[in-house]
Amino acid sequence: MDYSDVQPEARILIIDDSSTSIRLVSHFVRDMGTVHFATSGEMGLKMALDLQPDLILLDMEMPGMDGLDTCRRLKKQRVLENVPVIFITAHSGVDYEVAGFAAGAVDFIGKPLTEMIVRARVRTHLTLKRQGDLLREQAMRDGLTGIHNRRAFDERFLLECRRHRRNPESLGLALIDIDNFKAYNDLYGHQAGDACLREVAQVIDANVRRPGEFAARYGGEEFAVILPHCAGDEVQRFGAFLVSQIRVLALPHEASAAGVVTISVGVIAGKPVAEDAEQQFLSSADAALYRAKAAGRNCVRLAGRE
Repeated sequence: MDYSDVQPEARILIIDDSSTSIRLVSHFVRDMGTVHFATSGEMGLKMALDLQPDLILLDMEMPGMDGLDTCRRLKKQRVLENVPVIFITAHSGVDYEVAGFAAGAVDFIGKPLTEMIVRARVRTHLTLKRQGDLLREQAMRDGLTGIHNRRAFDERFLLECRRHRRNPESLGLALIDIDNFKAYNDLYGHQAGDACLREVAQVIDANVRRPGEFAARYGGEEFAVILPHCAGDEVQRFGAFLVSQIRVLALPHEASAAGVVTISVGVIAGKPVAEDAEQQFLSSADAALYRAKAAGRNCVRLAGRE
């Protein structure tokens, strides 16, 4: 079986100051994924943060920020800690290997480069990365609703805030709460409450369609949706649409003034320029959600707009 059938979406980043080495390694792995390259450690770090590669092939000897320092800095980034780094080096010996592994590398490829060796090492670590990703994805799912959980949300939201800060672009966030859910549980029982959570989660997840959009169970009867590249009016329309879609479900709720299950939504959009933008966004969206509740529930409110 050709490796491209196993993981055609693999992203491979080569960091090397030699254009000759980049061309050679790119040629060796050209059919194993999409190949990107950087010619310095500084450029490689920035590209890795933007690209989120599945594998990094890193030259150990580079001017300025060398391979060891680059690897250490890569591994300090939470979003890159699970990306395997393979050193390419002309050096051999225990001391070099110990230093490389201590910096966070998973393997070494010695120079002069041999195509069969390069392909074998790359194939092995892409496969291991894919298996690890599948296990992590399972750990990032909410057991009751099947959508992403709070841990997955925290990681993705941090990533999107950093990405939108670098660009910079407007990022949207929606916090969603099922109205009068405690009363629903008291009236219909926890089994029915679990079924309600699943149905609401499915509707939310089904309406997260654009690239980069991300829905998660935030906790209890609360959900969150990350909306990249969205301005205030767009996130407000999205929130209003979700409110209408939950009403369409027409799940009976005799303890609610609406007679059916409804949601309240707090939304915010803006450029996450501050270092603590994640917390600011969450606090503002939560305040907007509170205003939606105070306004009678079954509605959406935009942070900063009374």
